[in-house]
Amino acid sequence: MARTARKYAKGASKDVERAMKKRKAGTLKSGGSGRKVKSRKQAIAIGLSEARREGKKVPARKSAKSSAKKSAKKSSKSASKTSTKKTTKKTTKKKSSKKN
Repeated sequence: MARTARKYAKGASKDVERAMKKRKAGTLKSGGSGRKVKSRKQAIAIGLSEARREGKKVPARKSAKSSAKKSAKKSSKSASKTSTKKTTKKTTKKKSSKKN
């Protein structure tokens, strides 16, 4: 049975664990605004970014560009499948010619 390489370093999981404990205690704050972090996912992201900064083995974060491209590609595919040609009828109002 072959062993696969670890995606994350053990130290990285410790950083995430530390961030989660800080979030539970209510002392974890976000970088930009300095607000308290309430989201579990955000706490994990903060722990991973700290691990990256320290140079630990952590996969690169997904960029917004690539995820936006993927979602745009999916929506264009589904739109082309579901869209059908619609014919529009031009309606013109006939003016009644009443002479008084």
